[in-house]
Parts: sequence; C-alpha cells; structure tokens
Amino acid sequence: MLTYPLMLGTWEIVVIVAVVLLLFGGKKIPELMKGLGKGVKSFKQGMNEVEKEIKDLDKTEEKAEEQK
Repeated sequence: MLTYPLMLGTWEIVVIVAVVLLLFGGKKIPELMKGLGKGVKSFKQGMNEVEKEIKDLDKTEEKAEEQK
C-alpha cells in the first residue's frame, strides 16, 4: 500500500477527533471552528489582493511597452 504525506485514514481521523474533544470539550469546538473559518477567509482575501496587484502590475508594464 502506498502512503502519502498528510493522507489520513478513517481511524486516524477518529483518533484526532477524540483527542480534540477531550482537550477542548464540546462547547469550545464551535468557537475554534469559527476562528479557523475567519482565518481561512482572511488568507483567501489576502491571496486575492496579491493576485490583483500582480495583474495590475502586468497591465501597467504592457502599457509602458506599448508607448515605446
């Protein structure tokens, strides 16, 4: 059987979920997931801003070359 990094099987996921429940309890998990969701959203917004800046830079370089 081939193993790939970060590919988890069913039992590994069950163990991880159980450990998280033991460490944080059922009441804290929604708060943790909310924070994780906000972090992912912020990361995606940052990536989109960087992509937009790169595209804008390419457009300005193309305009500069056309003027030559």
